[in-house]
Formats: sequence, structure tokens, C-alpha cells
Amino acid sequence: MKKFSVLLLAGVLFASGCGGSSDDTSDDKDTFVVGMECNYAPFNWQTSSETDTSVSLGGAGYCDGYDVMIAQEIADELDMDLEIKKLSWDGLQPALDSGEIDAIIAGMTANDDRENGIDFTTPYYESEMVMIVRKGDETESYTDIQQFSGKTVIGQKSTNYDTIIEQIDGVTHATPKATYPEMIVALQNGDVDGITAELPVALGAVEANPDLTVIHFDEGKGFEIDTSVSIGLKEGSRDGDFFNKVQAALDKISEDKRNELMETARENQPKQE
Repeated sequence: MKKFSVLLLAGVLFASGCGGSSDDTSDDKDTFVVGMECNYAPFNWQTSSETDTSVSLGGAGYCDGYDVMIAQEIADELDMDLEIKKLSWDGLQPALDSGEIDAIIAGMTANDDRENGIDFTTPYYESEMVMIVRKGDETESYTDIQQFSGKTVIGQKSTNYDTIIEQIDGVTHATPKATYPEMIVALQNGDVDGITAELPVALGAVEANPDLTVIHFDEGKGFEIDTSVSIGLKEGSRDGDFFNKVQAALDKISEDKRNELMETARENQPKQE
């Protein structure tokens, strides 16, 4: 991987500060800088071990996962090196705004609020919304979200998967937590009765925690939510050259390839939370 020099980074930040966008510097850059949490398996996670699909985080180990593989596919198509920046979920959009990163590839769903500050590509993955519960509890047999009335349910902070909990009449909406590992501990400790999750995340969680299980809801009895995830690029770049190049690179990744990458991510994700 080519090093992202201090001078080049300074030039990017200067252009951003002068009102420039990703398009202003994309032709001069040789590095595609992508932000993600590195804490949302199988989409992204941090590891101390290098793999065929991981990207170095400098002195902090490596980031791996589905989002990393998608980012690598796009970087290769753009003939750019890939750099991953580990950022908190709430820090992703500010980093995009400032020019610290070129893109968010972090299992992020485009919604009305985010569309006000981010330009999104078409989805790069679509999933199913499920619930993680304790194996053996009565909740294991639930097929309707309304059966969780009177139960305590938790979702990840600042995500759609927290706000949808209000679709359950009479639910106790637990204070959201920043990461899934924290929520899993809360579920195992009996503090909550269910965790909202996308299917790939839920499957990884129960594989790592055999005391938990995933429940699916009957058609028309589940959450009303868009479970697709898209790449976030700088606001105002939608009609620009860089946005179009990223979208074109994404379009070249077939549905079969995307599913293959997700299966690889699920097989390789950490087995312990």
C-alpha cells in the first residue's frame, strides 16, 4: 500500500477548507480513504492478524470485513490504494464533511436525515431485519414484533435500528448502546429481552454466542424499515466526476460477487465478541 503523505493530506484538507469537494482532488489522489467503525461484524471489524482481505490501520492492527472488501474492489477499479480510517459511528459524517475521508462504507442506510448531509450511491447490500434473543426464552417463538409489547428491546445508538423499536406498541425502549458487543452483554445479563439487527450481524452474533438465537418475523409482522446499505460520499458531489466513478465501480460488482464477499466475511469474522 502506498503511504498517504502528510503533504498530500494537507492538500486535501486545504481544498476542503476552501469549499472544494472530493471531485476537486480525485484526479490528483492515489489513495481512496474510507471511514468505518471497524466494530460491526461481519460488515467491518478490527483484528490484530493480517488476512488476505484486511487493510492495515497503521499501528493499531487491521480492519477486515465485508465493507473492507467492497472498498477494496472499488479502490482497485479506480486504480487507487485503499486506506481505512477507524472512526466512531457519530464521527463518520463530520470526517466526510471535513475531507478527512473520501467515503463512508460502514453498513450505513440512506435515510431522509442523512441525505441532507451525505450523497449516497445505490445500495451495495440488502438484508432482513430480525431480532436477537436468548435461546430458550419465550421470545424465541415470537413471529410478530408486537409480541414484544411489555418487553425491553435495545438498538444501536444513532441508527435506524434504534428508532424502529417505537413501532412496537407498549415496548420498553432501552437506552441505546454504541456497539453490538455492548448490547449482547446486556441481553446475556437479562437487562434487555431483544436486540434489533440486520440478519448478517445477527447470524455472526449467535455463532459467537451459542446462548443466543435469531428470530424472523412473519410477512407483514416485522419492522417497516429499509435494510439496504449504501456508500456515502460528500454532499454536493452527486453530479461530479468522483461520485460517478465510485458509482460505476460499484455497478461492476455483480450480485453474485457481493453475496460471495458477504459469505467470506461471515466465515472470517471473529468468533468471540
